[in-house]
Amino acid sequence: QLQLVESGGGLVQPGGSLNLSCAAAGIILDYVVIGWFRQAPGKEREGVSCISSSGGSTNYADSVKGRLTISRDNAKNTVYLQMNSLKPEDTAVYYCAAGYYYCSGRRWDQSGKYDYWGQGTQVTVSS
Repeated sequence: QLQLVESGGGLVQPGGSLNLSCAAAGIILDYVVIGWFRQAPGKEREGVSCISSSGGSTNYADSVKGRLTISRDNAKNTVYLQMNSLKPEDTAVYYCAAGYYYCSGRRWDQSGKYDYWGQGTQVTVSS
């Protein structure tokens, strides 16, 4: 059974950092695109970043470019999201998702392009 498990969320002050992890079981990440999404209270889920199966292609939402970095370690079957210079507006539940769409595609940030989802991890940025 395929399972994605996020971890690494928490409470951090503005300007701080967090490193989220997405560990996979039941699927070999070498063959799928991984996306990170977030959903804040009262808002729609939005795509934050994605990484191709090889790690050679990445994409980011404009709101996080230069602050977030996605990476993957296929040997550990894990994808990471390094989050720096965090802002209060980054507060949300962060989800990782796996799919077979192209990370370089125009619709990489659409949740419908992903087939498997984790349960989410809460990130709160507050002083």
